[in-house]
Amino acid sequence: MVLPFRFGVNLLAPTSRAAWVEKCRRAEKLGFDVIGVPDHLGLVAPFPALMLAAEVTERVRLNTFVLNTPFYNPTLLARDVAGLDQLSGGRFELGLGTGYVQSEFESAGIRFPSAGRRVEHVAETVRTLRRLFADPDYQPRPVQPGGPPVLMAAWGERALRVAAEHAEIIAFVGGGTADSGHITVADSATTAKKVDFVRGLLGSRAETVEFNLLIQGLTGHADRAAFLEQLAPHLPPGNTDDLEDIPVLLVGTPEEQARTLRERRDRFGFNYLTVNEFNIDKFAPLIPLLRGT
Repeated sequence: MVLPFRFGVNLLAPTSRAAWVEKCRRAEKLGFDVIGVPDHLGLVAPFPALMLAAEVTERVRLNTFVLNTPFYNPTLLARDVAGLDQLSGGRFELGLGTGYVQSEFESAGIRFPSAGRRVEHVAETVRTLRRLFADPDYQPRPVQPGGPPVLMAAWGERALRVAAEHAEIIAFVGGGTADSGHITVADSATTAKKVDFVRGLLGSRAETVEFNLLIQGLTGHADRAAFLEQLAPHLPPGNTDDLEDIPVLLVGTPEEQARTLRERRDRFGFNYLTVNEFNIDKFAPLIPLLRGT
C-alpha cells in the first residue's frame, strides 16, 4: 500500500518569541504538516518551543525530531509527553533518537553510554511510556489513545530492530553518523538494504508503519557544482558526483524533484519527508506538486 505524502520541517532556535511565532505560522501557511524541533544543546528546548507552536497554529502536528533520549528519565519524560499531547489537543508526535554527539553528554555531565546501551535506553523509554499510558488512572492524560505515535530515528541494525518493534514511524537517517556528529550520506543501494531489512522485521505492521526521510539538501541544475563541492566531505567512498543516487539529496527543478520523490516512495516507501529550516523555501514549492498524489 502506498501511503500519502506528509511534509515536516525542523525549526531551529528563535531570536525572540515573535520570531518563533512567525516561523511556526509561516511553516503552516506554506503547507507543511509537521513542525519539528531538534534536541541539541545550544538550541531551544523542544517542549516549550512546541507548546508555543501549538498555541499559535491550528493544523500542523508537532514533533520532537528527535529527542536525545539518553538525556531523559523515562518516567519523567512521560509527564512532559502526556502534558504536551493534552495541551496541544492531541497534535503531538514523539520523535526519539539514541543521541550521537559525545561532547553534548560531556557538557551535560552525563556519561556517554555505548551505542548498544543508548539503543536499549530508547527501547526502555518506549516500553515505560506505553505501560504508563495504558494505565487508566495515569495523569496527565494524553489525548491520543495510548499516547502520541512514536517516531524513531535509526540506521544501525540494532536501532532499526528496536524501531521495527516499537515505532509507528521509522525515520531513516540516511547515513552513518560518527560520535563527533560528522555525517556520511548513503547511496541508494545501501538505503535499499536498510529498508529491506526493516520490512523483513515488520511483518503484519508493514502496511501501517510510515517511513520518514530527512532531506539534507536540494539544488537546481545551475548550482550543482557548488552544491557538490559543499557536500564532498559527506559523500560515500567512491561517489564523486552522482548526487541523484543519494536519497537524502534532491537535484533539478521542483517538478523533477517531485518526480524523484514519487519514485523514491515507490522504491523505498518514504512517504513522510522532513527538511531542516534552512531548506524550507527550496522545499515548499514541492508540496503542492506532491499533495494528494
